[in-house]
Amino acid sequence: MKYRKFGSTEISEIGFGAWGIGGKQWLGGTDDESMRALKRSFELGVNLVDTALAYGDGHSEELVGQALKNSFSKVHVATKIPPQNRIWPATPTMPISEVFPYDYLIRSTEQSLRNLGVEQIYLQQFHVWTDAWTQTEEWRRAIEDLRSSGKVRYFGISINAHEPDSALEAIKTGLLSAVQVIYNIFDQAAETNLFPLCQQLKVAVLARVPLDEGSLTGSITEDAVFAPGEFREAYFRGDRKRQVVEHVAALQRDLAGQPGTLAEIALRFCLSHKAVTTVIPGMRRVETVESSCRASKAGPLNQAMLDVLKRHAWYRNFYQADVATTA
Repeated sequence: MKYRKFGSTEISEIGFGAWGIGGKQWLGGTDDESMRALKRSFELGVNLVDTALAYGDGHSEELVGQALKNSFSKVHVATKIPPQNRIWPATPTMPISEVFPYDYLIRSTEQSLRNLGVEQIYLQQFHVWTDAWTQTEEWRRAIEDLRSSGKVRYFGISINAHEPDSALEAIKTGLLSAVQVIYNIFDQAAETNLFPLCQQLKVAVLARVPLDEGSLTGSITEDAVFAPGEFREAYFRGDRKRQVVEHVAALQRDLAGQPGTLAEIALRFCLSHKAVTTVIPGMRRVETVESSCRASKAGPLNQAMLDVLKRHAWYRNFYQADVATTA
């Protein structure tokens, strides 16, 4: 495992994305399987776990907490405060008093500390954001108080899906140490404005959804069936599976002869950008952990391959209003 600078520490290039182990929106796994995956990731050098209070209504945090108790490794935990109104994404018309009032920010952080069984959260993130809130006082005061109390080390924002520019003004305040944003072969929009700003201000980047909810594993077929009520049933609804199959087929043609699986190449694509600090694929199974960690060992892609992958940028938003998501 290779590591990159985050604040005064170093974190693994591959982090453990823990949305799936919450069990509420990603079905089919078991807690025992999740615990084995967490343990294996620590053995392979993963030292960052990204979870959230909303993942399984705290269940993901609780599993992470159990894994931490049984680990001899130093592992950093990133979690998130869900919007009080439980609406993703946030919009500029939403007053922050309905989404992140001060008392709610404090209570949510304290609940996460209990779930995780830790005294300090390494990275606490706002789970939605709009820059319409940047000049308000609630979130600024909460950051100051939670830091001074020692309950949180760093703060960040988990940026709205497919809206990488929605937190640029907040980043400029200097109050944030990290942002989490969708970044993958299909969605490269963060490269335009967000990444240069983060590099300029030395703000860490957590690249989420690097496999496009499974599209970039090559396992989604037109006949794929997901459990009723599972997140991906909605994400890949209608003719979206057909669209994915067509785009992935074109991608695989251009990758012919390139060593590694499609998923490993997709993770290496993310790691090839110097703005990216860590990539956090969902890892519910041991085999996924091992495959993901191989991407760090393999290292960045060469420029010729990156130039090929640039041509596969595919702008679309499968997170529509009728798809509830807490990614």
